[in-house]
Amino acid sequence: MSTRPNCLPLSRRHFLRGAGVALALPWMESFTAFGQTVTASAKPTTPPLRLGIVFFSNGVEPIHWWAKGAGATMELGPAAAPLLPHREDIVFVQGLYSHAALASTSPHLGRMNVLSGASVSLDPGEIRVGTTMDQVLAAHLGSRTAVPSLVLGIEPNELRLEDGLSMIYGSSLSWASPTRPATKEIYPSRAFDRLVGDGTGRRLDRSILDEVRQDSQSLKPKISHGDSVKLEEYLESIRDIERRIERAARDERLEGWRPTLAQPDMPRPKNELPQHVPDHMKLMLDLTVLAFQMDKSRIATLMLNNDLSQMNFKFLAGVQGALHLDLTHNGKAVDKEAMYLKTNQFHAAQFAYLVQRMKAIKEGDSTLLDNSILMFASSLFDGDAHSASQLPIVLAGKGGGSLKTGRILDYLAAGDDNRKVCSLHLSLMDRMGVKLDHFGDASTRLAGL
Repeated sequence: MSTRPNCLPLSRRHFLRGAGVALALPWMESFTAFGQTVTASAKPTTPPLRLGIVFFSNGVEPIHWWAKGAGATMELGPAAAPLLPHREDIVFVQGLYSHAALASTSPHLGRMNVLSGASVSLDPGEIRVGTTMDQVLAAHLGSRTAVPSLVLGIEPNELRLEDGLSMIYGSSLSWASPTRPATKEIYPSRAFDRLVGDGTGRRLDRSILDEVRQDSQSLKPKISHGDSVKLEEYLESIRDIERRIERAARDERLEGWRPTLAQPDMPRPKNELPQHVPDHMKLMLDLTVLAFQMDKSRIATLMLNNDLSQMNFKFLAGVQGALHLDLTHNGKAVDKEAMYLKTNQFHAAQFAYLVQRMKAIKEGDSTLLDNSILMFASSLFDGDAHSASQLPIVLAGKGGGSLKTGRILDYLAAGDDNRKVCSLHLSLMDRMGVKLDHFGDASTRLAGL
């Protein structure tokens, strides 16, 4: 016998409210759909479709990046091995490329167009690439959520030049216009405030959950048992992120480069930026899940590293003292190839974590992952050779039923004439409800997706 009430006179977007705080709730079957009351005989509201893109820099070691078979028997190369538990939830895509990246004479920064397919300007006096597909979606769909798109990163924007070009290209995955990158947030606490705070940078000196506890208690009798469990899980996930942000603010560890002063020579401001790379990445992935779960944003990008990254991977066993850029430009040295593989596996493990988190969150008879499309990609294939003849791409999630997973799509081996990455973008934007005649260098959809 169902414990769901016959009807619940709540608006589709319900908020828990406290002093100066409005905390949006995740999708629940007990809520009404766009002002219509949900009754025992009516179907629950369909969860929205989300798009999440996780970028890693400097490509892969090609001999370790491959897939064979399908479904539960799919085999993955060593670099993608962390995705094995989720092989029935992924589409391993091979052979796609960007013509503008392939034609560029800039071996790194000229390839930073994986989400736009546009040419990166090689004129040092002009910053120009192309509006990225996530921002096209944000322009069309962003008004439906409080945060049109969540643009996250781990490393700060770099202002130096590389081969005469601005490193703003290497620091930016998402572009709001051809000349302006979308603002990338690297502070978990600031991203958290956008999602669950009042948006004014309010200090997290008191738990948001304490402020909304009374409202949440009054809501529980009005929702089904399943939604009550979901509410508790949701609130606890916020509490967990708060705890980890507080710990990160107290942590004095530093990764990579160290300043010349061992101790500051001025009073230390409160520092909320995690200094341990794995902790930082996990927080940003959790915030992405939170944004999707609470429907504060349906579009998110996360740069695990900048292009030409100076990230130090000494936190991985056997990779002490090695910068990412050095490992990926290894001249095929055996010892560095082994370390390059470990960084590839580490990046794949971050994506696997995101998939697992979203797969565990129920939305009615489906999951958050079922109602999402996730993309894991880099702007290069062979990082050592600066190869852009194809791109390493993995998709995950069922796209609300529009994407069949547990497959390998190899457009290069199939000899498909249309293997443009922008054709993939057109196909994904279609699924998100935004249909364009063309995007980047493509005017046709990706066959077989």
